[in-house]
Amino acid sequence: MYPITRHRRLRATPELRRLVREVSLSVDDLVQPLFVRCGNEIKREVESMPGVFVMSPDIALQECMELEKLGIGGVILFGLPASKDSAASAAYDDAEAVQLTIRAVKQRTKLIVATDVCLCEYMDHGHCGVINNGEVDNDETLPLLARTALSHAKAGADIVAPSDMMDGRVKAIRAALDEGGYQNTLILSYAVKYSSAFYGPFRDAADSTPAFGDRKSYQMDAANRREALKEALSDVEEGADIIMVKPALAYLDIIREVRDKINLPLAAYNVSGEYSMVKAAAHLGWMDYNSAVLEILTSIKRAGSDIIITYFAKDAAKLL
Repeated sequence: MYPITRHRRLRATPELRRLVREVSLSVDDLVQPLFVRCGNEIKREVESMPGVFVMSPDIALQECMELEKLGIGGVILFGLPASKDSAASAAYDDAEAVQLTIRAVKQRTKLIVATDVCLCEYMDHGHCGVINNGEVDNDETLPLLARTALSHAKAGADIVAPSDMMDGRVKAIRAALDEGGYQNTLILSYAVKYSSAFYGPFRDAADSTPAFGDRKSYQMDAANRREALKEALSDVEEGADIIMVKPALAYLDIIREVRDKINLPLAAYNVSGEYSMVKAAAHLGWMDYNSAVLEILTSIKRAGSDIIITYFAKDAAKLL
């Protein structure tokens, strides 16, 4: 009790604050998302995500080499196909951008390469699965997801990350990988993925806005907490190696809840809308960009995340 107890004594100098700091953010925690499409010498900035680019595999390789020099250990790839159809055939095409980029990056760097396994970017209707009678057909979608994950593993991906939120997809992907001889390829499951307004800029970048309806029938309701644990535990049982919560900032309580209940490595996705808000506010002079970035990432780590997928990764690595 004051005056015997003076909490401020532990905050008096930068050296003391570092000494007693409870959570330390490291470049080792960060994974950089990259958008790739076929072609050469392509580097197009995403209008709603300043500093984020759509790149061809050759430019993506250069970016990965720079990230490696900064100490970032991993990237996650999102593909933008030249054409789309109702079977998402470009998703599992070995000559598409994700597969080409995996090969190039694994040949020239030691980065961990993860790949997003979803069909929305590749479907002509923008939904994450096969459409039957106007609805996403869960069970018919599973073989396409498994085929996509296997294609990525064959190209050399270390981690495949299903983000579609179809029931049973981790089990289907694990079976396909094992049968194909890729028992050591990890599955990072977007186990707890909420239907969120914070995905808007990503959908601009990936051209993946649904042509009709929304994704609320398969992505989670933002109001639900207990459901997050059900989803995460199901994916653990099906063979996931890493569990992810997405988005991060509005769901820090969920990150903590999952961390307390599950012993697998836990990832959190600091998503596009969270990135773009900070960029916009900093551009207007409303907040200090560098301080905000480190505070946000530290809060995600403090909530319990081991891995942070973030568009801030490159900038944060330079600050750290």
